[in-house]
Amino acid sequence: MILLKNALQHWSQADFNQVIKAELLSLPASIFPLQDATTQGGLVDANKLDLTILSCSDSAENILIRTGIFFTEIIAGCNCNDDPVEAPAYCLVSVDINKNTAEASFSLLLE
Repeated sequence: MILLKNALQHWSQADFNQVIKAELLSLPASIFPLQDATTQGGLVDANKLDLTILSCSDSAENILIRTGIFFTEIIAGCNCNDDPVEAPAYCLVSVDINKNTAEASFSLLLE
């Protein structure tokens, strides 16, 4: 269970986008469904991750955040020297934060 307490405390404040971005980037990359967003069967480089907050809204129970995540996909080599190749990748991820518990859920969005 991932709790985003800091983001919940800053909801509806002017600095919310900066707070949620910092809190999301502090999480391990494996929390995000990035492997499902790879396009060439590669692996996600957890050291090269950045994100942008695209939109924020809320419902009675949740804060709804749409993020764009930039990452690097490492593709196994197929040449004689078999060197892996890095390719830039991007996906949309929905982050839903429960307003009562601060529990967050993550899902890949299709463009």
